[in-house]
Amino acid sequence: MTVTPSLSTADLAHIDSSCAATDELLDRNYPGDDGSRQPVHTVYVPADRFTPTFAADWGSQGQEAINNYGGLEKLGALLGQDAELAAEVAPRVAAKLATEAIEDLRLDFEDGFGDRGDAAEDAAAVAAGKAVAAATAAGTAPPFIGIRFKCFEAATRARGVRTLDLFVSSLVDAGELPDGLVLTLPKVTTVDQVKAMDFAVTRLEEIHGLPAGRLRFEVQVETPQLILGPEGTSPVAQLAHAVPGRISGLHYGTYDYSASLEISAEYQSMEHPVADFAKEVMQLAVAGTGIRLSDGSTNIMPVGEGAEAAWALHGRLVRRSLERGYYQGWDLHAAQLPSRFSATYAFYRQGLPAAAVRLRNYVQQTPGAVMDEPATARALANFILRGLVCGAAGAEEVQALTSLDQTQLTLLAHPRLAAVISGANA
Repeated sequence: MTVTPSLSTADLAHIDSSCAATDELLDRNYPGDDGSRQPVHTVYVPADRFTPTFAADWGSQGQEAINNYGGLEKLGALLGQDAELAAEVAPRVAAKLATEAIEDLRLDFEDGFGDRGDAAEDAAAVAAGKAVAAATAAGTAPPFIGIRFKCFEAATRARGVRTLDLFVSSLVDAGELPDGLVLTLPKVTTVDQVKAMDFAVTRLEEIHGLPAGRLRFEVQVETPQLILGPEGTSPVAQLAHAVPGRISGLHYGTYDYSASLEISAEYQSMEHPVADFAKEVMQLAVAGTGIRLSDGSTNIMPVGEGAEAAWALHGRLVRRSLERGYYQGWDLHAAQLPSRFSATYAFYRQGLPAAAVRLRNYVQQTPGAVMDEPATARALANFILRGLVCGAAGAEEVQALTSLDQTQLTLLAHPRLAAVISGANA
């Protein structure tokens, strides 16, 4: 007996029409990750302290601090790595500190700069633009670099906009903008502030003849009003849809957020329950939008007699964030770099063998103990790709384990890119 479809072409057309708005929403507002590199950390420094050798200087200081402690393998043991893993991680971290100690750097005009008067901040903003341009031209700037300016609350709004303007304008005057330019809007409380930022960067693009959308920005989530608004809704979930394609990341602000909820200073932490709740809301808010997430920082610095305990804490918190899907965090001191990279590299190296077997079995359709679905395969590929890009594993090592090169991993982790590349080549 032959069975034919009962629904007509007109029925299908009606269904397509009913879903048209959803199709448009998914295409515009939920494009997924674009497959570009995400830094594993962001370093904050007062804007006037930046020099072309800043990243290299921090790398040297971080290496010196850990050498004085007893070396990177000893640090690995402190962070819970067995002898074999510590021996694998240590030379990779040493190479990282020597060649790319800072992946993402923010010249700070907010808390790290303070109020020094308009003349001083004007001069510093112009100098920062020129310094970033010079470092980029010399090849000494980190892959990602930019500024954090003062927030858009009434008291500091004009100053924040002026600093943003002067910095961007001085960069444009110096030549092409850095590929990894990042602008950070702090202490956001409402969607309107983000819309105002969108207007500001749109006007700067128009004035300077920049391509539309060139000036993307990060939003710092450090006020409770952004997690739960006065109407009982979550403004942070509205941001991606209020200014589609403009926001590059959400960064959790550990101490401002905790203090706003009256958490005592002693208990303010990246792992406090209020922090976990806010970060879970952030994850839900940006899922599928392509907006990246960053955890905050710990203010316990690995210096003096408390260095060992501070390294252990920092390494544990880095690992905790990674396990919870936060692949980026803040570092505030050069001595935190060894524990950042050691904990990060151990995370990826420990997970690499099992992830590689599962991914290879999936790609080659080899029966195995785990039957992974396409979504899990994407997650496996993305995990391996992140480890490769940050330096935890080498390209030849990854290809030997997975039978995939970096391009194949990228397309598997971000399948929408295949359609984009296919369309571009058509």
